Amino acid sequence: MKIAVLYGGTSGEREVSLSTGKGIIEALKKNGHEVIGIDFDPRNLTEIVNLKVDLAFIGLHGKYGEDGKIQGLLEMLNIPYVGSGVLASALAMDKSKAKQIFEKNGLPVAKGLTIEVGDYSQEEIVEMVKKSFTPPYVVKPNQEGSTLGLTIVKKEEQLPDAIKLAAESDDVLLIEDFISGKEYTVAIVGQRGKEIALPVIEIIPKSEYYDFDSKYKPGGSEHIIPARIGESLTKEVKNLAVEAHQLLGCDVYSRVDFIITEDNHPIILEVNTLPGMTPTSLFPDAAKVMGWTYEQMIEEFVSLSIKRN
Repeated sequence: MKIAVLYGGTSGEREVSLSTGKGIIEALKKNGHEVIGIDFDPRNLTEIVNLKVDLAFIGLHGKYGEDGKIQGLLEMLNIPYVGSGVLASALAMDKSKAKQIFEKNGLPVAKGLTIEVGDYSQEEIVEMVKKSFTPPYVVKPNQEGSTLGLTIVKKEEQLPDAIKLAAESDDVLLIEDFISGKEYTVAIVGQRGKEIALPVIEIIPKSEYYDFDSKYKPGGSEHIIPARIGESLTKEVKNLAVEAHQLLGCDVYSRVDFIITEDNHPIILEVNTLPGMTPTSLFPDAAKVMGWTYEQMIEEFVSLSIKRN
């Protein structure tokens, strides 16, 4: 097939997306497809508008890629694409909305507070947070990925700077209880209603927290697959991951991130509709344990997307 790969973009995750795009392009070429690579810029849509391809593979991360906007444009242009649709993408990117859906359906999430930055002064935001939370807690942009703009507030004097940092990425802040425990993730793949969870991955960051460098620098973290959490907890986490994927209406593939507390309670952090596909990324690691090469994994996404369309 003739497939366009959209990568790069203008979000804070551009560098990650460049690596993701490179991996996807190489895999598609090895699989025999004709590939057009597009370093996407939302300020110049001419190349997208004039595209004549069988399928678009979105390798973007963050704003204008993972939030439903590029999906909406492709749908208006009648170009089939890999992955989740407009609504599911937008909901997963909006962490606050996703949490509301999970909470209403009985899925475990951290206590949180959403604040529109433009509605209050910094002093008012500080007071609102202090009334609802005691350190440690997390301040982060509502719509951002890869822990960009995130601060774990351990002392209250950190709060003004944490608010300022998060507000640089988004005009909506999300404040959450800090959940002590280990990070885990579950890759999901399959047709709507027939999704399967790949082996649970336990993440051991080399730094104190699973931050940007831990995620993307070679050797920044260790991935233990399958996770060392026992059969019963593994089954619970996999079931929660599939349910979270389905509740948001995700399609083809996603990755659901968790913290499991010290007393073995899983808490859903977020759903990633376009998880990283770089050499250090989690989804390809889980696929490898299933016996899939990177190329086979990419072809599975293409195949599922073609069946849907």
